[in-house]
Amino acid sequence: MSEKSNTYDAIMIGAGPSGTSAAAILAEKGHRVLVLDRETFPRYRIGESLLPFTYYPLERLGLIPKMKASHNVKKYSVIFVSQSGKAASPFYFYTRYDKETVAQSWQVVRSEFDVMLRDNAIEKGAEIREGVDVKELIMDGEKVIGVRAVTSDGENVEFFAPITLDCSGKEAWTSAQLRWRVTDPLLCNIAVWTYYEGAKREPGLDAGATVVAYIPEKGWFWYIPQHDDRVSVGVVAKAKYLTRDGVKDPQAIFDRAVTENKWIQDHLSTGRQVEKMFVTNEYSKHSKFGAAPGLLLVGDAFAFLDPVFSSGVLVAMKTGVLAGDYVHEGLVKGDLSPSHFDGYCIAFKEALENMRKLVYAFYDPDFSFGKVIERYPETAGEITDCLSGDVNRDYSSLWEKLSEFVEIPEALPYGMPMEAAV
Repeated sequence: MSEKSNTYDAIMIGAGPSGTSAAAILAEKGHRVLVLDRETFPRYRIGESLLPFTYYPLERLGLIPKMKASHNVKKYSVIFVSQSGKAASPFYFYTRYDKETVAQSWQVVRSEFDVMLRDNAIEKGAEIREGVDVKELIMDGEKVIGVRAVTSDGENVEFFAPITLDCSGKEAWTSAQLRWRVTDPLLCNIAVWTYYEGAKREPGLDAGATVVAYIPEKGWFWYIPQHDDRVSVGVVAKAKYLTRDGVKDPQAIFDRAVTENKWIQDHLSTGRQVEKMFVTNEYSKHSKFGAAPGLLLVGDAFAFLDPVFSSGVLVAMKTGVLAGDYVHEGLVKGDLSPSHFDGYCIAFKEALENMRKLVYAFYDPDFSFGKVIERYPETAGEITDCLSGDVNRDYSSLWEKLSEFVEIPEALPYGMPMEAAV
C-alpha cells in the first residue's frame, strides 16, 4: 500500500449514523475521507424510532426525498400508556410543528436505514471499507495520527490522517481504550427486547405511533411499529427489578414484564415472536473528553443517554453533521487542535444535558409531566420541543419550574476537549 493511498484528510471509526453523516459532509466538500467498520452491511442495530427533529440532519444530507419515498412506517404521534393499560390521548407532532418539516417522522429498520446513510456518503465521495477492525491508534507523542487495523482477510493495515473521528457507537472504542468512559450515576438500566409479527396496531394516524407503556418501579416498554408487519418491543428498567426473585433468563424476564401492562399484553396477544431476545445494560455512559490532539468523539462514542425518549439516532446524526462542519473548517484553516472543537463540544454537551434533565425527571418515582403542565401550562410547549429533539436551546426557565417538582441534576463535568479540560 503506497503512502499516498493510505493517507486521508479524515478517518472515521464506524459507519453508523454519526460516521456516515460526518463523512458525507466532508466528502461533499472535497476532502479525502475514509470510514472503517469491522462489520459488513447490512447489519443489525437497535434505535429505530426517529425523533421529529431528525428531519434537519436528514435534510442537510439530502435524504428527505429518499425517506419520503421509502417504505418506512410514518410516525405522526407518541402515546403514553399507564400501568393499568390505559392509553393517554396521542400527542400529534403537527399540532405544534410545520407539516412540511418535523410534523411527521419515521420508524426505521436500522439495517436498511444505515445502508441508506452509508450509500449516501459513498455517493458524495467517501471511501468506506467494511470488515476492517481497528485495533490501535497510531500516536506521534500525544497526538493521534492514524489507526492500525486488521482486514477480514487477516491483513494488517495502517491509515493516516490529521484527524480521526471515533464514531464507533455505544461501544465507544477510543474512550474505552483510553479509560475515559464514565457511567451516569443514576441511569444504569438494562433492556430486554425482541420482535413480533402480527401484533396489534392503533388505528389511523396512530398506526405508526411510538408507544411508551409503564410498568412498576419506573420501568417501561417501547412498542415501535415497523414495515412488513413487524413490531419492535422491549422493556427497560433497573436490573434489580427485572431480575427479582432470581429470574435471570431474558425470555422469562420479558414474558413476566408483559403481564405488568395490559396494553402491551393485549397488543402482543395476536402476534408471534419472530426473533431471539436481545439484552443490553448500563445504557448511559459518557466520555471524560470530547476531543484530544488528532481525535474527535462523535455520537454515542461521546455520550449515550437512556433511550426512553429515542434520542440516540438524532444525536448521532446531528453531531455527525456538526463534526463534519468543524473538521472541514479546521482543515481549511490548518487548525485541528483540540481547542478548535470547543464549540462542537459545548453544543454536544448542551444537547445532552437538556435531554438528560428530562430523562432524570422521568425516572423520579414521584414525578409527572402532567403535574408540571397543570401548574405551568406554558411549559407544555417547551417540554414537547425538547422531547422532539430541539435540544440546542436555552431551557433555563423550564428547569427552574421543574425544580419545584423534582431534583434537576447538575451538568456532568465531562466532554470538553482534553487540553481545555486539564
